[in-house]
Amino acid sequence: MTPDKKFIAPGGWFSLNYPASWSEFEDNEDSFLFYNPEEWSGNFRISAYRGTVDKKTGLSYGATTLKQTLKENPSAKTITLGSYTCVYGKEMFMEDEAYYTTHWWVVDANELVLDCSFTVAKGASIDEATNVIASIEVRLQDQKYPAELIPVRLSEIFLINESFEWASTEVKERLKQDFHGGEDDLPKLQKVVDEGAIGPKKKDQWLALGICLCVIVTNEVDGVQWRTLIDGNREVPVLQFVDGRTVDPLKLIWSKIKAGSEWTIEAAYHEALNG
Repeated sequence: MTPDKKFIAPGGWFSLNYPASWSEFEDNEDSFLFYNPEEWSGNFRISAYRGTVDKKTGLSYGATTLKQTLKENPSAKTITLGSYTCVYGKEMFMEDEAYYTTHWWVVDANELVLDCSFTVAKGASIDEATNVIASIEVRLQDQKYPAELIPVRLSEIFLINESFEWASTEVKERLKQDFHGGEDDLPKLQKVVDEGAIGPKKKDQWLALGICLCVIVTNEVDGVQWRTLIDGNREVPVLQFVDGRTVDPLKLIWSKIKAGSEWTIEAAYHEALNG
């Protein structure tokens, strides 16, 4: 059986394990959506909210929220999943002449409240969702965790796409040339740099250029994949080769700019290519 994937929420609020067949997809702001795109078994959503102890009752934010949820939903019930106390309920609805059920959980994680839901065909198993919820780990804000590589998150995919689009637009608008994301585009990127299109303090643009070089690597080399690096406050996309080597786009160009080192697009690309 393929091992589960790990997800660490932006900002490091919590982590969870989810089935290897699932992927993350775009959803509402501050809500994370996962499902199996090949063989749909349900949509799993999770959101997190942070609060403080109720001064009047002394109850944690989680306990207070569960109490209020039960009051507002008389048909819901209290259950335990893993080490968490939850309020659980379900709602059935019809769409395109098919019946579905949305199972929902409000999870008491002390200073955090986790809102989870799993929408499935009527009568379908919810074991995948309950296993995910039981795996949740609340990450303490004042604790230093070891650096981790996890499957690339949607937030980093957006950054990768935006960076490539920025580089492509620079070439097309400044040089009036096409840009396809291959090795033959490297001289074009070098010309953009030589023309002084990027200011020496424009970290985000230098980083975007480094990310673009990594995109070209993925287009030229089989088996290279994007990952998200979580290292303290750093949450960034990095490349990982099949042999485990990693490439941090930040170090390809911006680190050299800061250090005043000599570099070229060609040299930075080959540094990325060699891991």
